[in-house]
Amino acid sequence: MAQYGKSLRDVIAILEPSRLNAGRATPAAPQKAARRPRVVKVYENPHTGELIETKGGNHRGLKAWKAEHGSDTVESWVRG
Repeated sequence: MAQYGKSLRDVIAILEPSRLNAGRATPAAPQKAARRPRVVKVYENPHTGELIETKGGNHRGLKAWKAEHGSDTVESWVRG
C-alpha cells in the first residue's frame, strides 16, 4: 500500500464506501430554487363583458375564446 501511496482507509473506501460513511451525517442535498408563483391574468371579453381569471393558458373558456377570436386578439383583452 505504501508503494502506491494509499492507506488502509483508502482501500476500505474503495471496497466498502458505505462502511466509512456509516457514522457520519450525510451532506444535505442542495435545494432547488423555488419557482416564482404565476401571476393571475384577468381577461375581459369586450363583446360579452365576461371575465376569466387564470394563472395559465389551460382554461376551458380561454381556449374557446382563442379558437373563436384568435390568440393575439384574446391576449389584447388582458386587464391591467
